[in-house]
Amino acid sequence: MEKWMINLHAINTRGVEDRWGCTKCRCDLYNVTTDDDGQPLPPGYQGGLQCCTDNTQCRLKNGHKGYNRTVYLKYTVEWVDWDSSIILVKIYIPDMTDIVKISNGPNGLNVTHNCQIEYDIDCCNTTQKHYSGCIDVKKTSFPMIKGCYVIYSVAHQHAGGLGSTLYGQDGRVTCTSLPKYGTGKRAGNEKGYIVGMTTCHPQPDSAKIMDGETLTLVSDYSNRELHTGLMGLFYFLLAEQL
Repeated sequence: MEKWMINLHAINTRGVEDRWGCTKCRCDLYNVTTDDDGQPLPPGYQGGLQCCTDNTQCRLKNGHKGYNRTVYLKYTVEWVDWDSSIILVKIYIPDMTDIVKISNGPNGLNVTHNCQIEYDIDCCNTTQKHYSGCIDVKKTSFPMIKGCYVIYSVAHQHAGGLGSTLYGQDGRVTCTSLPKYGTGKRAGNEKGYIVGMTTCHPQPDSAKIMDGETLTLVSDYSNRELHTGLMGLFYFLLAEQL
């Protein structure tokens, strides 16, 4: 059995007090102090998915009543007849917050992941060593047990993102994905927001990942201001054979 799912997160910023704070899901602007189960938020949790749950409303300007709007999603599904030349691909989504643990098991290496999905970045006046030039650079590494070919890849970042790169074990660049920022007011070109990311479509035989190779993911963000609920994901499609 197959299931289709669309993960859509919409934040209405019309009439709000702090547009950027709302998009960063700051808890104080949503007046949220507990999670979906009614438990207090973790100590020091300033913003993120737990404060942007369904039907929450970001703080409005004084005297503003807000807007109610119904939106619809329209999409088209296409298919082709099955053919022996069609190669199946697998979807991998490495996460910058992932804590990877590797252990030996009876059938080889066991790899466990502990993805946190989101993270915060303080302003660049901090004294922490990993801040340089108001650019926050985060890295994570993970092993690929079985070799494969990279067919397509793209990063996912929030406003403030400067790009993300996936490296092979020998330091080669598998893909660099850069954000495109909007410059206007029309939908799809909103000023200050990331409206797209560049993608990589390597020739099938030019981006090979070897058995057991360790990949490194690097995500760069501008930290000239506080960011909460950031993400550093990297989507790529892999074929085990050509």
